[in-house]
Amino acid sequence: MTTLTWERVAVATGPGEDPETAVRQAYREAGLAEPEHVLVLPSPAAGAVAAAWLTGGDAVRRALEQAGLGAPQDRSPSEGGSPTGSPSGDGSSTGSASGSGSAAQEPGDQGVPELRRAVGEALRSWESYGDPGRSVRDAVRTVPWERARAAAYAELGPVGWAALWDETGGRLWPQVSRLVNDIRRGIADLGGEAGEAVKVGEAGEVGEVLRRATLDAVLGQHDAPWLSAFDGLDGLKRTAERTGWWWPFERLAIVTERPAELHLDDVGRLHRAVGPALAYSDGFALHAWHGMPVPADFGAAMRELTVERIREEENAELRRAMLEHFGLDRYLAESGAKPVHSDETGVLWRVDLSDDEPLVMVEVVNSTPEPDGTSRTYFLRVPPWVERAREGVAWTFGVAEEDYRPERET
Repeated sequence: MTTLTWERVAVATGPGEDPETAVRQAYREAGLAEPEHVLVLPSPAAGAVAAAWLTGGDAVRRALEQAGLGAPQDRSPSEGGSPTGSPSGDGSSTGSASGSGSAAQEPGDQGVPELRRAVGEALRSWESYGDPGRSVRDAVRTVPWERARAAAYAELGPVGWAALWDETGGRLWPQVSRLVNDIRRGIADLGGEAGEAVKVGEAGEVGEVLRRATLDAVLGQHDAPWLSAFDGLDGLKRTAERTGWWWPFERLAIVTERPAELHLDDVGRLHRAVGPALAYSDGFALHAWHGMPVPADFGAAMRELTVERIREEENAELRRAMLEHFGLDRYLAESGAKPVHSDETGVLWRVDLSDDEPLVMVEVVNSTPEPDGTSRTYFLRVPPWVERAREGVAWTFGVAEEDYRPERET
């Protein structure tokens, strides 16, 4: 597979075909017995909750329950239909907690309640089998990575290895690592949003328990950067092509699906004006504006932005996103901003913003006429320490004010 193909794997959406077969192959290639059971869940958030529930002990389970996550104890598996992932006749079990059955979304129910149902159904189907066993992540993922890297380094040498990485994983890693960190943050935030920072004794808050659970995951499609650098590793590559994050234990593999929706800006950051930038079928979602986390209703509110609403926003980062969407030049015009300096190069404007640096812009007129004979006006944002229009224009060209003496402006 080419690096371009691995780029597509890293951002693929929708359920993959037969993830269980790929996971079992990864176990075999690691020299392990295949897992007795495979549970397929709709999102890495559901996977983290399930992994924490199965391995965290009674204190963690009680805290997850208190936070509205985990397997509810007030319903038997037989209520509402057969549990997802019920054992099959051949002794293996594959469950999918999304799409239909008792895990389907009900009117008015979204987000955490839906995720809780998905996890609950899957966990009830597993609990009769007991302990999932110890994590085998090191054997499945870490050891193959170390072995493949050592072999490539021995063959290519330090310079050759660096060149290989630059051409493969090094190109993919910045975007993918940002996405991984965003998902990890969103999963940790579930602890606070659902349970108002429920404590788990000395283990800390639920959010921290869930964050630690994500560190035990194999990243599936988000392992694309390092997998793109090596030959072989067929089992891991097949899981990357078909799954999201997954948790390998001795007796059980918890596998999660890829997102249902993924929206990125032109530099690969999560971004969507209205609706979630990243969404999974169980309701777990992240909202973002050019990579910055925003509230779920932020995009809809952007449609009705006013100068007053922007001024009232207490969060400086959200205010900057609002300004970007509203338009800096429009904000200057509608906010009653006053010019603080003008000369032959342009006009310097300044607007103070509460709990943030002031908005300072230089207004310039393009000396080259448009085809219709008019001259176009531009507003260029400059640092807040700029005091003169020429100083601001010079800064945009990367020179000092005294060195800015253009023969002809364009």
